[in-house]
Amino acid sequence: MTILLLISCGQTTNKDSKENSMDKTTNITQDNNRYVTEESFKNNIQKQVDMTPQTLDRLRKAGVSADKELKLEFFFYTNSDDKAKKLADALAKLSYSVEHRLAAESKTGFVITGWTTKMKMSEDVVKKWTKEMCQLGYKFDCDYDGWGTQPE
Repeated sequence: MTILLLISCGQTTNKDSKENSMDKTTNITQDNNRYVTEESFKNNIQKQVDMTPQTLDRLRKAGVSADKELKLEFFFYTNSDDKAKKLADALAKLSYSVEHRLAAESKTGFVITGWTTKMKMSEDVVKKWTKEMCQLGYKFDCDYDGWGTQPE
């Protein structure tokens, strides 16, 4: 069985390899030590929404219709365990399975990841969800880095 995982990647400073660059202080902004600046948030939300149709097009080519319901795997990054825990708690309240941990090869960066409940793979639904994830991440000073899925 072939498993297709599609990921839409986000954007912040020095993010070519966020997990590997989490220890660099350039990822922490000057704005009250925020990890995600307002400008970065605005750029990321636009980029994520713009990428949604492209990602869904790949799913369509893999045979996934707009009415098909799938769980989405999500990814966020931040610079503190407290911020990661608070976001993870908020995501758990949405009935998502979620975990947070120290990012690979990092001493100071954290990843928050998990799976949503099933949702339709229509452009409107996924775009709305993507915006909500970007906003929720920003609320807790975490960078939403995109999503993936496994077509069934």
